[in-house]
Amino acid sequence: MPHEVIDFLNIVPDGTYVDMTLGDGGHSILVLQKLSTGGRLIAFDKDQSAIARAEARFKAAGFENFILVNKDFSDVKEALVDIGVAKVDGFIFDLGVSSRQLDDKKRGFSFQKDARLDMRMDLTNSIDAHYLVNNLPFEELYRIIKYYGEEKCAKRIARSIVNTRIQEEIATTTQLAEIISDSIPRKLHPKKINPATKTFQALRIEVNQELASVEKGIRGAVSLIREGGRVAAISFNSLEDRIVKRMFKEGAKGCICPKEILYCHCGKKPYLRIITKRPVAPSESEIKENPRSRSAKLRVAEGM
Repeated sequence: MPHEVIDFLNIVPDGTYVDMTLGDGGHSILVLQKLSTGGRLIAFDKDQSAIARAEARFKAAGFENFILVNKDFSDVKEALVDIGVAKVDGFIFDLGVSSRQLDDKKRGFSFQKDARLDMRMDLTNSIDAHYLVNNLPFEELYRIIKYYGEEKCAKRIARSIVNTRIQEEIATTTQLAEIISDSIPRKLHPKKINPATKTFQALRIEVNQELASVEKGIRGAVSLIREGGRVAAISFNSLEDRIVKRMFKEGAKGCICPKEILYCHCGKKPYLRIITKRPVAPSESEIKENPRSRSAKLRVAEGM
């Protein structure tokens, strides 16, 4: 939903905008095109290869008013303070794994390509999916798959992983996908997605500590948003969307004193106004062009 995001941001030409999830730079390019030479874009990505690609792309397009930060977006508050940014006119979050990472066989994110299990967004991270499936105890694997994957057959899958690795190392994406598929009774196989989808999502979230990053990143963004500035967040699973929704509602809520108290004692004031009362979904044409967008939900809030 690149154009919906840009429309909601109400970009001020000389403003400061932060793309929290740079990826291939699609959103960032659209922001740069609307900025004057007095405006600037700051973009975060913990994947060094994404930083290098985006830098080359922006320079080739003739842009100079950008700063690229090779850090997780959860560090946004500290990183922006370090470069002298006190207030921001708009933030973009495009959460989850990028299409390029999914399509890159060497990164080991997808069960559709046979590769070594990895799933790290930051290749300097010492923990990968291979380590998790071959070392974590049953109880921990079960917890990850059940909570992060919202997988009904989590116990069966975790047990199969543990039983398999006793006999042989679980080394590749297709090997793991087969173990997962064989663990789920055929009658319980989902109709629209591969049986391994939810477990792969769960492992990826654990490897990259994605949910903790989302919460810290959103909190950092709303603390820096200028009055009238906007935070736009696209999520691709219900876990991310719940965090965004909860934090936006938290920011939009004023007094939290008990109802029986006649006068406010807490002093809490709302610091956000929710722009999208319901999440915005991608258009049918976008889903047709990019089937991965089908689960996307866009929420937007404005600083007060």
